[in-house]
Amino acid sequence: MGFDLADLVKSRAGEGSQLWSRYLNPQTSKVLHSVGLDRQWVRAQGPYLWDDQGDRYLDWLAGFGVFGLGRNHPVVARALHQVLDAELADMVKMDTPLLAGLLGEALVARVPHLDRVYLCNSGTEAVEAALKFARYYTGRPRVLYCGHAYHGLTAGALSVNGGKAFKAGFGPLLPASEIPFGDIAALEKAAAKGDVAALIVEPVQGKGVQVAPPGYLAAAAGVLHANKALLICDEVQAGMGRTGRMFSFEHDAVEPDIITVAKTLSGGYVPVAATMTREDIFGSVYSSMTRVLVHDTTYSHNNMAAAAGLAALSVIDDEGLLANAAARGDELRRSLERSAARFDFIKDVRGRGLMVGIEFGAPGSLRLKGRYSPLSALRKGLFTQMVVCRLFSEHRVLTQTAADHMDVLKLLPPLATTSEDIGWFMSGFEAVMGEIQASSRPVWQFAKGLASRSLARSSHA
Repeated sequence: MGFDLADLVKSRAGEGSQLWSRYLNPQTSKVLHSVGLDRQWVRAQGPYLWDDQGDRYLDWLAGFGVFGLGRNHPVVARALHQVLDAELADMVKMDTPLLAGLLGEALVARVPHLDRVYLCNSGTEAVEAALKFARYYTGRPRVLYCGHAYHGLTAGALSVNGGKAFKAGFGPLLPASEIPFGDIAALEKAAAKGDVAALIVEPVQGKGVQVAPPGYLAAAAGVLHANKALLICDEVQAGMGRTGRMFSFEHDAVEPDIITVAKTLSGGYVPVAATMTREDIFGSVYSSMTRVLVHDTTYSHNNMAAAAGLAALSVIDDEGLLANAAARGDELRRSLERSAARFDFIKDVRGRGLMVGIEFGAPGSLRLKGRYSPLSALRKGLFTQMVVCRLFSEHRVLTQTAADHMDVLKLLPPLATTSEDIGWFMSGFEAVMGEIQASSRPVWQFAKGLASRSLARSSHA
């Protein structure tokens, strides 16, 4: 009968965890089981997921931001079907494919001060291109990055990663230096050494959801340009409408020299990313016909990826998702600020548009501090993980901790999020916080569940 995907999926349903344990990363299934987030997902649409029991979940993890349009958007799906049905010649390599050219045109139209686009497969690849372009153009080796930055995990991107745990054992890396996020004086001191090619920065950091102070990006660009260095804005997660603007740097009066985009650009279907820059920077790298392939990747320019990107941009425009992200983001933060006034564990609510962080910390009273400190003493961030797990198990809301060793809950709702979805989240969130404020029972239940699941996993290992 030949290969039939539907039959294969039906006959092997439920085996995902075992297959991962045997053939892929075994720690994935261990982690999901230990915190009680293991489910068998069978369907997805918009902001919702359904498990094999028929229960519907609100997905505010959104694939770490990939599903900015929601899951299985029909416009993107139709575009991909049209590519398959057209039986186009793809990745000939000795060609200049139309769809890739159209995607480049559409991206540049949204950033008028930039001229050229390099297409690739992921945010990490876009960052790698940005680093190479900046170093080649300036002839300088060192790149600056900010504390708590996250730009990917390949060797170049890892060099500008603010998480030391990610780097351990993988050196030596590119010459790079960390500076505090938002600190212009530190940038001036570092740039003055004369060996800096660029600063790479997220206007809204993914790890911890820290927002660049007003005027920081514009001031940083001034310092860098005075020292013949470049500003790279990493828009992989915060870009493509998430903050209520097409790009998060637009909240500041700045024109970055290079920007990187991915995640939402994929439409949630096909990996696609882009590095966008000026003509002079791009032209310095691709300076002659003999250098046509000096930086390239096999799957760049493929028709499925380009179609997904074009469709995603069209959906953002046609459905008014920028305005919706701004309005719903304001609505969500106002609701969370009211919650912060009620619950002593909430120390800060921050973010832009539909990229929101809720920071937890020890309450003032000794009674309530006893519900925060035990988990925090075991591992920083476990209090937030408890909130994530209770939202998931009790209220069917999928969220995430903003980073390891941080007590920050990160929310990444799809850009088409509704007031009803916000009501669903807020109802669950306030119930969870109310339970923790009223009783120590949720804390001990979580700690006991962690221990019992870890022991059960160990006994089966």
